Amino acid sequence: MSNPGQDAIDTFMRWTDGFNNWDTEAMLAEMHFPHMRLSGSNFQMWQSPEDFARPQDAMTADLRAEGWHTTITKSIEAVQAGHEKVHLKIRQSRQHADGTEYNGFDTLWIFIKIDGKRGVQFWS
Repeated sequence: MSNPGQDAIDTFMRWTDGFNNWDTEAMLAEMHFPHMRLSGSNFQMWQSPEDFARPQDAMTADLRAEGWHTTITKSIEAVQAGHEKVHLKIRQSRQHADGTEYNGFDTLWIFIKIDGKRGVQFWS
């Protein structure tokens, strides 16, 4: 029997590997659409994988301009886990090339199981 919380954590870690390697296809493989993100008090919504992929180069350029080198996961916990839906509470750290943190933040990710595939459909 599978462990939904661990399945979601594994999915998140694959997504993060894609993010850190600028691999949009790897990120898309771990997502469901429509997809939402809450940033501050603003919602972003992508209806399709193409909608998500389109701005990735500009987003990566913005991160690089702020000195970003990688994002690491400091902690991750399934705070609600069921067969169809898992909520992960995550502490992330944006880091410079020398390993110093310049932006640490807490985030909540929600993973949904659709047609047998667990994928992220919302994060804040």
